[in-house]
Amino acid sequence: MRVLIVNTSEKTGGAAAAANRLMEALKNNGVKAKMLVRDKETEQLTVCGLPSSWRLRWHFLWERLVIWFHVGLRRKHLFEIDIANCGTDITQLPEFQEADVVHLHWINQGMLSLKDIQKIIALKPVVWTMHDLWPAAAICHYARGCEQFHSECGECRLLSIAGKHDLANRVWHRKQKMLEGHQVTFVCCSQWLADEARKSALLKGQRIVSIPNPIDTRMFRPLDKLAAKTALGLPADKHIILFVSQRVTDPRKGMDYFVDAVSLLAQQHPEMKEQAAIAILGGHAEDVAPRLALPVWPLGYVNDTKRIVQVYNAADCFVLPSLEDNLPNTLMEAMACGVPCVGFRVGGIPEMIDHEQNGYVAQFQQADDLAKGIHYVLAEADYELLSRQCVQKVAHNWSEQNVAKRYLEEYETIHSPKVKKP
Repeated sequence: MRVLIVNTSEKTGGAAAAANRLMEALKNNGVKAKMLVRDKETEQLTVCGLPSSWRLRWHFLWERLVIWFHVGLRRKHLFEIDIANCGTDITQLPEFQEADVVHLHWINQGMLSLKDIQKIIALKPVVWTMHDLWPAAAICHYARGCEQFHSECGECRLLSIAGKHDLANRVWHRKQKMLEGHQVTFVCCSQWLADEARKSALLKGQRIVSIPNPIDTRMFRPLDKLAAKTALGLPADKHIILFVSQRVTDPRKGMDYFVDAVSLLAQQHPEMKEQAAIAILGGHAEDVAPRLALPVWPLGYVNDTKRIVQVYNAADCFVLPSLEDNLPNTLMEAMACGVPCVGFRVGGIPEMIDHEQNGYVAQFQQADDLAKGIHYVLAEADYELLSRQCVQKVAHNWSEQNVAKRYLEEYETIHSPKVKKP
């Protein structure tokens, strides 16, 4: 079995991390897996980059220019939307031609156009892992309560030039044409996203399954906490509350609620001002540090896996107050390192955190309950038990071997002459 995994980036972003981990998991289970990316960043032999061309940059810029016009020449919503109006035809590449199955992941921002995807679907069996809602909607990645995709997208809230036949509606019909007459297996990383995908009129009749992302538990594992804190220059005598995001100012990641929760924690439990500190991993950490009521250590953006593992192991509590999320890699990584987590009851988060067993699930958008969860983890619960149960949950649900086996079953199903109906 030869599988070609397609993703825009090799390393940047959660989808890239998930795609890389799946490739390694498949290779470790006897599959000849390769990855095709637009942005190749390493010398990894099984990762291939698109042929270098000025067109790659132009595809990204042209798509943004079209979107910029439709959002009223403003930056707001500019990167919340993808329309896949241009991309690269990969069907002539040897990596594509030798593949038995093509496995799409996050292919936006000029990697593939809808026409490119239509051609791929016509030529090869396709599995498409959904890291967000974009394949099931018109132009957005997260619906934020909008239910237009249940019937037909249009009059989109993200557009300044909106109407019944707006850009979202036109892209919707292009996606319908792309899928017409073809079967694609859509894989959702959480049951929550699978349930949302099944509501999409766009994916009616398509096969939709739920398979989580894998994680390498040989890499992400508990280490000596004191040694990790010392190596990172974090205070060894304080509880470290960790916040992680590629861009910590992204409103979807809930920094405002984190700020409010930390303020409430400091007010309700004054001893925490001496006992706890905050570490922030991600870009723009310095921008939010002055707003937090506890001492802050900005760690910046880190792309080195060993250092990321060290950061998780230095933490005593990981907080993820996302307002909408699928199956966050950061949550899985923290739990694999034995770090109890606190997050809102939204998206796939309650599928990962078992309330008061390996962390705390706070009521959605309730900063006071988020603060309660942080205090529960740090000062009330049996911390060692929470930590052990984190590691056990990861090993049971998200190990590379388990996830690879489930994907292999899907590959065999669609590669077989008799394709199962959904």
